[in-house]
Amino acid sequence: MADLEEGFTLTAVPLGSGPDGPLGVEQSDKTDQFLVTDSGRTVILYKVSDQKPLGSWSVKQGQIITCPAVCNFQTGEYIVVHDNKVLRIWNNEDVNLDKVFKATLSAEVYRIHSIQGTEPLVLFKEGAVRGLEALLAEPQQKIETVISDEEVIKWTKFFMVFRHPVLIFITEKHGNYFAYVQKFNSRILSKYTLLLGQEEKCVIQSFSTSVGRKFISLMSLTSDGCVYETLIPIHPSEPEKNQRLVQSQLLKSVVSGSARSGAALSILDQDHVAVLGAPRPASKECLSVWNTKFQTLQTSKELPQGTSGQLWYYGENLFMLHGKFLTVIPYKCEVSSLAGALGKLKHSQDPGTHVTPHFVNWETSQGCELGSQNSEQSKRILRRRKIQVSVQPEVPASTQLLATIQKDSEKHIEVELRKFLATKRTPDFHTIIGDVVIGLLGRCKAEPSFYPRNCLMQLVQTHVLSYSLCPGLMEVALEKTDVQILQLCLQQLPDVPESVTCACLKLFLSIGDDTLQDADINMESVSDYMDPVQDGEMEEQTTFLQNGFNPEEDNCDSCAQKLKEKPQAAADESTSCPLTPKRAALLNAILCSAYSETFLLPHLKDIPAQHSTLFLQYLYFLYLKCSENATMTLPGTHPPTLNQIMDWICLLLDANFTVVVMIPEAKRLLLSLYKFVKSQISICSELNKIEVSFRELQKLNQEKNNRELYSIEVLELF
Repeated sequence: MADLEEGFTLTAVPLGSGPDGPLGVEQSDKTDQFLVTDSGRTVILYKVSDQKPLGSWSVKQGQIITCPAVCNFQTGEYIVVHDNKVLRIWNNEDVNLDKVFKATLSAEVYRIHSIQGTEPLVLFKEGAVRGLEALLAEPQQKIETVISDEEVIKWTKFFMVFRHPVLIFITEKHGNYFAYVQKFNSRILSKYTLLLGQEEKCVIQSFSTSVGRKFISLMSLTSDGCVYETLIPIHPSEPEKNQRLVQSQLLKSVVSGSARSGAALSILDQDHVAVLGAPRPASKECLSVWNTKFQTLQTSKELPQGTSGQLWYYGENLFMLHGKFLTVIPYKCEVSSLAGALGKLKHSQDPGTHVTPHFVNWETSQGCELGSQNSEQSKRILRRRKIQVSVQPEVPASTQLLATIQKDSEKHIEVELRKFLATKRTPDFHTIIGDVVIGLLGRCKAEPSFYPRNCLMQLVQTHVLSYSLCPGLMEVALEKTDVQILQLCLQQLPDVPESVTCACLKLFLSIGDDTLQDADINMESVSDYMDPVQDGEMEEQTTFLQNGFNPEEDNCDSCAQKLKEKPQAAADESTSCPLTPKRAALLNAILCSAYSETFLLPHLKDIPAQHSTLFLQYLYFLYLKCSENATMTLPGTHPPTLNQIMDWICLLLDANFTVVVMIPEAKRLLLSLYKFVKSQISICSELNKIEVSFRELQKLNQEKNNRELYSIEVLELF
């Protein structure tokens, strides 16, 4: 169970914090005292138990504080930065910040971090980190750039892991998020790419972290109102390599994605998180506590005066802006249990009673009934038990994962799989992954309702699978009509049989547009050139002169004449793709897959004529797109090549020409292809003639060896 107690206002007057709320709330060297920094010029020290300020300091008019003030726990002094580069240090006795210690730095500061047990750290906006003492020794030292251009720091946290300081900061670039983990005992900076595992990119509104024995749990609250978790290994296998981490969904729709003032998230303990925001679009903001283990709402408190979407927690107190006042709400979280999560935990004892824990001393309890003469025997029995326990071999993580697959829920399997994938890889890693896939597929066939698609996608993305390791994977995906996994398998598995490739092609061509609309498909191969179709039919194609082919002409007799003329600018009309972008992305995966023509042709003959015609129209469209530039390539990430497009046109015509030629809808397409082939033959003929002429010129040049330094020669070609 969790409970939010009655809150109280910390500030006696409205906090001058601007529209975005205060810059921060940081703990002082006294447990009950906190530094509150507004977004203007003032830092105030509050004592929470007395609900009154103990001191206030302001910078001069015209200056502005740019990062929250913190306390140096080693000296008891306070540190703040104003105007991005000016650092000030003072103590309780100082009155005027203009007269305290000042240091002007060479780069802009993002945040100063200070925790118990280590010196404060300064994080610069370019990602570099410096200890306070080293920075004060040389304030104008050169600060290196760590993050890339246009990458912006969004959130940061400083904590201790096994008595060693660790800094984590999150950056954003073009909607993509990255996590940097700096471990100061080894001076290693690890970078991770955070993947939400969904098609539409969401804006991450808030972050929070907790530390376990092997992982740093990074939770994020996104603009779709869901809470996601990413497990970052404390000891990564390849610390200096940019690794990709997939986020898993912990809670769904905890706040409304259309909240005006944003939302915030804070981890309270191992099983509870606090969420600040509006639960529904039209409702008021509220503070709620959720149980992540059982995915239940524990308690909530409405905030009728609104909030700024900022949340801080220290000890058992939550700090937030309610209206224009900084409010403190104490909370309590009990040990997580199913009864407590469902609100059915029974409290049989009186509220004022104190329960004394009962501890058993196993070494003496054996002798309590048998007398002191049996104590030595009891100790020997206990020692033998300890030895027997210690020699039991540890169950491998892969064996534990395979056992989990057989009985646990999809959510629990996904969490355990992410933990397993984050550990160091062994030489038999690919075999273990194959066994895990086979285990999942076996349960899928035994339980039709069980289909862990997120787990299967993570396993395919390990880049160690092949079709021969898990032959049933694509078969199950075809049964489930899971085009996302099929697309991923075609891109990642190197040995997909031609029969399965053709089965995927049939599905991609026949599946309805309504089904594709909800599918999460990788659109990288079509994002830069695809125009959505309007009425389902091919419009008039663009007139091109590149490569000597003009699809608008009825004959190519003038090709030779055009070679001698100066090329004219082609009329640039708009081309239209016969497919929707998502269907085109799926077909691109087919085009880029490996195959043997001998084994593929028999299966292509089974494709319906209408689908073959549609596929030919799309291939012809791709050819015209290739013709738009001199390099004869398509834009985008990993698009089909010109050779792949031409090979598939030939394959489809070889397999289905006698059927397609009888379809009236394909007449125009076949005529266009005929004109294209005819023009290419004409172009090749003209090039052959020019080649003969150049050979003759080469012979003439070889015969003349007595050239002067300068000469004019006239050569006549007939």
